Amino acid sequence: MIGKTLDGQYRLDELIGVGGMANVYRAQDLVHDRTVAVKVLREESLNNDELVRRFKNESKAISILNHPNIVKVYDVSTSGGVYYIVMEYVEGITLKEYLRRRGQPLTWREAVHFTCQILRALEHAHENGVVHRDIKPQNIMLMADGSVKIMDFGIARLSRSECQTMTDKAIGSVHYISPEQAKGDVTDAKADIYSVGVTLYEMLSGRLPFEADSIVSVAMKQIQDTPQPLTQLNPDIPAGLADITCRAMAKDPAQRYPSAAQMLADIERFKENPSIRFDTPPADATARNENVVNQTKKGGTQPQGGAQKGKTPAHKKRPKKHSIVIPVMLGMALAFALGSAFLCYQIFATSENILFSKKPDVDLVDFVGMTREEVEGNKQYSQDFTLVFEEEYNKNYEVGVIYEQTPRPPKEVKQGQTVTLKVSKGVEYVEVPNVDTLTRDSAQQKMKEVGLNISIRPDRESSAAMNTVTRTDPVAGTQVARGDTVILYIAQPKIETEREVPTITGLSLGDATKALSAANLLLGTATEEYSTTVPEGTIISQSIQPGTKVKMRTKIDYTISLGKPPVTLRLDSDPATYFVGERTTFTATVTGAKAEDVKWDINGTTGSGATFTVQWPKEGNYTVRAEVGGTTAEITITVQKSTKPTPTPT
Repeated sequence: MIGKTLDGQYRLDELIGVGGMANVYRAQDLVHDRTVAVKVLREESLNNDELVRRFKNESKAISILNHPNIVKVYDVSTSGGVYYIVMEYVEGITLKEYLRRRGQPLTWREAVHFTCQILRALEHAHENGVVHRDIKPQNIMLMADGSVKIMDFGIARLSRSECQTMTDKAIGSVHYISPEQAKGDVTDAKADIYSVGVTLYEMLSGRLPFEADSIVSVAMKQIQDTPQPLTQLNPDIPAGLADITCRAMAKDPAQRYPSAAQMLADIERFKENPSIRFDTPPADATARNENVVNQTKKGGTQPQGGAQKGKTPAHKKRPKKHSIVIPVMLGMALAFALGSAFLCYQIFATSENILFSKKPDVDLVDFVGMTREEVEGNKQYSQDFTLVFEEEYNKNYEVGVIYEQTPRPPKEVKQGQTVTLKVSKGVEYVEVPNVDTLTRDSAQQKMKEVGLNISIRPDRESSAAMNTVTRTDPVAGTQVARGDTVILYIAQPKIETEREVPTITGLSLGDATKALSAANLLLGTATEEYSTTVPEGTIISQSIQPGTKVKMRTKIDYTISLGKPPVTLRLDSDPATYFVGERTTFTATVTGAKAEDVKWDINGTTGSGATFTVQWPKEGNYTVRAEVGGTTAEITITVQKSTKPTPTPT
């Protein structure tokens, strides 16, 4: 794939990541002249319907998100022979790698700094109906400036449109999944809250909360076990921050933070006052709830004890006839009094009285994610609330699932409070209209009329009129969900992929860079050499001749001048001994300059050239100096009287 250009726009330059279903490449966006990351579904995965579904799911999920802490998406293609997602190119390391390099727990301030950014990203995702479901340090990138970006929405889903079990993801994820994911139950945004809690736990303690020999054992621990308290592992962790982590990792989703925003709010309160404490869910909350239910079933009003029946004493006198009236009247009075007391109790003491008692406060239930059938089947809900159901189409939720309620928890409301619940009617399907040959604006209007969104993709191979629609994906006539995105291919000029090499010989390095950049070419490898004719810092030659046609971003190698070479000068003399009246020739050995340019000076006697000959007039010390190109060499010699015998006259 390296070197291949996708849709005439994205040139794949380097493989930078390999995943379970796709490869990630560093690529060049030829249209916008920027470096991007392209995630390409591997060819062998195209025949796997589940992997294709997950890839399309990821592209759909992240294409609707736009947040500084989420990797930005520029383009998506899920049709044709190659499925790919174009994202911003992020340079950094994963949080997991950062923890590994540190080799010890992070400070609580650093952990809070990262967690706040993760929660802000999830708040944005959840508000747009996207649940990530695979939050873990491996999917969080750290930038050099300390910011983080969440990536890999491979098993994200749009709200509650589907259910996923732990077997869908790689082994590494089981250490971070929520108990409901481990059990294969329906998940919502609270599953992400749990995973954030595990990640925060790992940052603060330097270890995972649950580890075992197999993924099944880890999953069971996620469901059943309680992690070791953070303050036992690291006494330096503030108790309030441990409380926040504990609540985020509650086994029961109802005991966790209802939203990323509320967890973030508690962390902000903690940052303002690190000594603050928060309520945490009890470890045995589920057990205690079950005990209460069992006791209620077994209990009830116990019968009141009465006087035991006894035999009438034999010696008791037979009552007189008129004495019967008094007990009867007393009995009637007692019955009336008891009945009145019971009636008063019912009126004034029971909570069901609607005339005289004040309605009690009840906790508002979070109905989002439940089905209408579940809600209507729970008598307690109908006793506590006046429920109003409104059914609407919603492609992100299955039929019958509640996706919105008014008012929203958490809050206490009066018993009988009206709660409006919006129930999904599922997907509403519409037909993709035929917009071929239309302009972009006209095509967009037709799509809008049937409730479809559009994404624009350039078509640089078509001969159709510029800026008109050449085709759509899916094609016209296809049944799709209302609200889906249809790709419009718009006729655009072909991209000129070749560039003419400019002349950079004779230019400075800065000017050469500008000239090549203007031609969308790059400076290549430099070779340095000395030159007696080309000034220092000036390009002497280039690897590709000017006027040659090359591909964009081709590297042009060059040779640059170091300026004039350094001069070396060495003096030699012949002969090596010096006597009055004799002649001596000095020779200059030069590199980096011309020998004929050497200037000589011997005690005021001057000359020039590669050699200099002198006849010694008298004995004494002499300084022989030579200079060329600013470099000087000198020697000091001693001239002696001649020791040669005086010739005998003949």
